[in-house]
Amino acid sequence: MIEWISQFSPVQQALIATLFTWGVTALGAGLVFFFKNINKQVLNGMLGFAAGVMIAASFWSLLAPGIELAEELGQVAYVTAAVGFLMGGGFLYLVDKVLPHLHLGLETSEAEGIKTTWQRSVLLVMAITLHNIPEGLAVGVAFGAVAASTGSSATLAGAIALAIGIGLQNFPEGAAVSIPLRREGFSRFKAFLYGQASGIVEPIAGVLGAYAVIHVQPILPYALSFAAGAMIYVVVEELIPEAQREEGGSKTDVATIGAMLGFAVMMILDVALG
Repeated sequence: MIEWISQFSPVQQALIATLFTWGVTALGAGLVFFFKNINKQVLNGMLGFAAGVMIAASFWSLLAPGIELAEELGQVAYVTAAVGFLMGGGFLYLVDKVLPHLHLGLETSEAEGIKTTWQRSVLLVMAITLHNIPEGLAVGVAFGAVAASTGSSATLAGAIALAIGIGLQNFPEGAAVSIPLRREGFSRFKAFLYGQASGIVEPIAGVLGAYAVIHVQPILPYALSFAAGAMIYVVVEELIPEAQREEGGSKTDVATIGAMLGFAVMMILDVALG
């Protein structure tokens, strides 16, 4: 795989990788053709797994290489990492306050962001789309870092590992959109279209991220830390609370176990491949 993808430019590599992550989102959304409902504990476990993957990826695939690159460029590494990390979280915070969206299990009246007349289905899709932005950005920046880095801190194998990890955790996200829409009366095909559409921003963010860091090398360590901060914001603000939300007395230890497994899987991928 590494030899095959190495023949493309970094921007093309980022596009291929994020098309893959989008495709896995579509596979998850495709579960709607087989199920109309999903057990709450199963969903909690999948969301916990996604959270674990994102936490591990934020450190091994983004923050750690970002700190090494900052040192290579003569920057104060801990300052660069902290500034980029907080900027990433701050960016998602602002988007979260502006973009209309609705988290799973909540009433339409509890939608966040600017007040709008958008339908409930659109608001649900926008919630997942919101945290697909930093995921696509992270993959794009990782591939761009391989071309922009003068050292060995960023590797093509590591970028591929990140894309695989993000793809794995996109599967439950696609299902988390399409199946609730089916339960609310949408046809299977329409619910699938909405579910896969939540991942369309990943190729866009990925290409933009790769292009930016290749052409403005000094921002690369900031960009890696920025993507990490944005992903951690999503995990803490949305995935963990959503996975831990109890319905009918369901236990939250399933989500915790899922997060541990997700972290371990992403750690193994990054260390083994990166």
